Amino acid sequence: MKTIYHNRLPHLAPLGATFFVTFRLADSLPQNIVKALKEELEIESKRLKKEFPVDYERRIRDACKRNFGKYDHQLDKKPYGACYLRLPEVAEIVAAKLQQYDGTHYDLQVYTIMPNHVHVQFSMAPQLGEMPESWPDEAPTHYVQLNEIMQLIKGGSAYSINKLLGRSGKLWFKDSYDHFVRNDKEWLNITRYILQNPVKAGFIDTWSLWPYSYCKEELVREIMI
Repeated sequence: MKTIYHNRLPHLAPLGATFFVTFRLADSLPQNIVKALKEELEIESKRLKKEFPVDYERRIRDACKRNFGKYDHQLDKKPYGACYLRLPEVAEIVAAKLQQYDGTHYDLQVYTIMPNHVHVQFSMAPQLGEMPESWPDEAPTHYVQLNEIMQLIKGGSAYSINKLLGRSGKLWFKDSYDHFVRNDKEWLNITRYILQNPVKAGFIDTWSLWPYSYCKEELVREIMI
């Protein structure tokens, strides 16, 4: 079972799958860097579609991963913008919003809230319940899609954060990066990547010391970091 939605590039979103999502503050990167990285990916997408039409989906997926790595490096290299997520009371709003939909819209596995962006991983299997495997290739009527979930998280947290800070206007960058986790090895690598982000950025020595990270208790032994 799968769905596909488009936001510049096609996103594969199998029903009940596990996803790695990164979303960031609207001012978290200088516009010249954002523009350059977008143009780089668009050029690569056109090249791959022309040269590898049969294998395009796999190749553009790999290209998106490489492009995301460049974004994330810039976000960590020198936190840019107002970095509202540094404030404990702001980070707590985001954490509460991520926890709000745990058990209903998704099974929350791990997240890390950085000064200007957030990494989160969750499984959307709880929405499927006991549905038979014979379900067609469309989402059931009650199913909340990934892009809708992100609207709930970002919209709800933006309202509360703006109210707290006495500000108005756009808080989050419109687009989020999302990746469908395909196997256990990839899941483990991504989980470690999320938790190690503040360590890699030089904020702490051990992931468990970061106050704005979460890992589901039964998963801690599996990651072994």
